[in-house]
Amino acid sequence: MTWNINPVAINLGAIKIHWYGIIFATGLFLAYNLTEYMFKKEGKNSKDIESLFVYVVVGMIIGSRLAHVLFYDLDFYLAHPLEIFMVWHGGLASHGGFLGVIIALWLFAKKYNYSYMWLLSRGAIGAMLIATFIRIGNFFNSEIVGLPTKSLFGVIFQRVDNIPRHPVVLYESLAYFIIFLILLTLYKKLSPQKFTKIGFGLVLVLGFGARVLLEQFKTAQSEFAYELPLTMGQLLSIPFIIIGAIILIYGLKSNNTSTN
Repeated sequence: MTWNINPVAINLGAIKIHWYGIIFATGLFLAYNLTEYMFKKEGKNSKDIESLFVYVVVGMIIGSRLAHVLFYDLDFYLAHPLEIFMVWHGGLASHGGFLGVIIALWLFAKKYNYSYMWLLSRGAIGAMLIATFIRIGNFFNSEIVGLPTKSLFGVIFQRVDNIPRHPVVLYESLAYFIIFLILLTLYKKLSPQKFTKIGFGLVLVLGFGARVLLEQFKTAQSEFAYELPLTMGQLLSIPFIIIGAIILIYGLKSNNTSTN
């Protein structure tokens, strides 16, 4: 397969609308509606959702930008500090975005008097849905390309080179969508209390576990990672997996205790 789509969907001269933005906005729209469904289902105030998404989007952008600056291209940004604020030039790291959302949810929970774990577990479902669309947007941008391959899955990203490569962002998108379906199924089958205890831990283990496995198909995203046996994405994922495993084990034990 040859891929050479123009990242700009609509060009109005001074105004350019990118496919990435359209796809990202679609993911946010679906996640918003899903969150509204969960709020209404559990008797929460749906009017709070607008404020919640402002917190989430701001946290996501700030967190993902700072992580990209610090872990992926620090030398460049130290030499060009004003570029840090120019997010439209590209450069967002998903690990930082996820951490930014976690902090944003804590601030929201504190201000609006919500259970933090309740928000994290429900937010985990929407996060996987948004991540699914973000990776599709990366594909439309011909970015985060995979290693060369001779397999049937190879894609030639002509905006990068003429070498067939793993479409690793599509692998990730599919993985995140499967995790989203697993979480949504558990949310519907388990009691709200049980899901609150395990939902967030499960998304950390499954989401970042998938990231660790799929990183082996990616080209290096950081010069620092060239000297290490693991990629930067894998290194940043490991702490999330460990924390998720602790939360998940504690939640499962707590559920068993309450059941007995």
